[in-house]
Amino acid sequence: MQNKMMLTRFVRSCALCLLAAVSFASIAGAQTSEVGRAQAVTAEHGMVVAQEAIAARVGVKVLQDGGNAIDAAVATGFAMAVTYPRAGNIGGGGFMVIHRANGEDTTIDYRETAPGAINAKSFLDAQGNADPEKSRSSALAIGVPGTVAGLAMAEAKYGSGKFTLAELMAPAIALARDGFTLADDTADALPRDWPRLKRWPSSVRIFGKADGSPLADGDKLVQPELADTLAAIAKDGPQALYQGPIAEKIAAGVQAAGGVMTADDLKNYRAIERAPIRGSYRGYTIVSMPPPSSGGIALVEMLNILEGYDLARESHAQELFLMTEAMKRAYADRAFFLGDPDVVKIPVPRLTSKGYAAEWRATIKPDRATPADDIRAGGEVREEGRNTTHFSVVDQFGNAVSNTYTLNFSYGVGLVAAGTGILLNNELDDFAAKADSPNAYGLLGDEANAPGPGKRPLSSMTPTIVLKDGKPFLITGSPGGSLIINAVLQVVTNVIDRGMDIATAVSTPRVHNQWKPDIVFAENGVADDIVATLQARGDTVMVRRLPTSANSILAAPTGFIGAADPRTRGALAAGY
Repeated sequence: MQNKMMLTRFVRSCALCLLAAVSFASIAGAQTSEVGRAQAVTAEHGMVVAQEAIAARVGVKVLQDGGNAIDAAVATGFAMAVTYPRAGNIGGGGFMVIHRANGEDTTIDYRETAPGAINAKSFLDAQGNADPEKSRSSALAIGVPGTVAGLAMAEAKYGSGKFTLAELMAPAIALARDGFTLADDTADALPRDWPRLKRWPSSVRIFGKADGSPLADGDKLVQPELADTLAAIAKDGPQALYQGPIAEKIAAGVQAAGGVMTADDLKNYRAIERAPIRGSYRGYTIVSMPPPSSGGIALVEMLNILEGYDLARESHAQELFLMTEAMKRAYADRAFFLGDPDVVKIPVPRLTSKGYAAEWRATIKPDRATPADDIRAGGEVREEGRNTTHFSVVDQFGNAVSNTYTLNFSYGVGLVAAGTGILLNNELDDFAAKADSPNAYGLLGDEANAPGPGKRPLSSMTPTIVLKDGKPFLITGSPGGSLIINAVLQVVTNVIDRGMDIATAVSTPRVHNQWKPDIVFAENGVADDIVATLQARGDTVMVRRLPTSANSILAAPTGFIGAADPRTRGALAAGY
């Protein structure tokens, strides 16, 4: 009964999170009409692949003007804060993985932090149970935004030096001030997400019409207050957001809506440069994001498990079965061990080791699914008794950037801080409000990811760069909440194990399992016989749309091949 209740809660919460889902699906050999096939775009010198076309073109223009991948990523990131407001942001946070032409790899953690007044009981009701309304729909859910600090740090440390921050932000400022015509995914999402936005007059004023209805496809979105905020940042640097009038307006807006963020919380925010998670897979080097992202550890752990199988020779059904078994084990470890690395000690070397993966592999039966309740984090098996955006960038010099950032839900909490134009996140739902209480994506957590003042909630974002002989080979990542890690996993294995071209690798239908609930989610387009095989082996399979969008770039002898995921209307691969 408890499992059934958890399943019901998960499906209901996913229905909430997946309001942002676009038109999805795809294949396993054959493309479906629901998703279509990613268009492969080849470019000799540089490439940007993003979920929003205007911002992708902004980034490519920077490359054409002699900028490097970091310059282009920063320009794209600020532009998407204007043109893709449901997920592009300066009111949220994220992660950037950088490979430099000199062979160095690094990451920038600009994840949101909890305000100082948040504690372990902040998201509980009077009975001590997790209260989803507090962590998802109220202003208590708003974390201190990190995007501006993160993008500014990336540019200051690793930009080409050919551009000022103001020059890279100029297209975003113009787009906010002059406006642009709503189209594609943004036009699709705004009506769906209107119930969240229309609660706040400051949001209705920007995204609504005089009659109280949302802007629609073909309408012009003009954001003068956001333009002023961006202009202030361009003039005075990131401190313009974190100190002074803008910070005071953000804090006042959050507090007026019932939240607890203060101007001091903003003043104290810092982006952090961290060493990446590194792994190897069949001769390739995996460079991915460390905690507070769970993505890199989980990805390397799953690849280590799968490396013990010859996936290229397995049937597709067996490949997906083994993959879901690896997913269960990595997500169990995620729930128990991972959190803010500045607060909890995480056994990274063990979790990412080949030996640990071999221990897990030994618990997998090749023809029988392992029930979730029989898996315990740390390598033990007991005997049976929503919204983000990703873009990838590569340049002619050998630099590459994989960047994923988010507001959590589509349009975050839905609140624009009055006088700033900034849409604010509801990222604190990514904490484990209470052990064994799932968040909006059905993910479980333990004390390692409990809410606390200044803490960074655990994330599933998995910006990843795969190297071959020390050079960028595959740049990938995805939005999709708890689905992200597994989407990245499947793009990597599709390319390396199955030898797919990047368009097919991105378009192929995906599966997802996150340990609990004990369900394999199969994307529309996964063959019926594969679904039947998984069910016959003991898995519960649910066929549904999966809101991922793995915008990826693959190195080729002729330059680069980009593939914009067809699951997002308006995603673009652009190069020169």
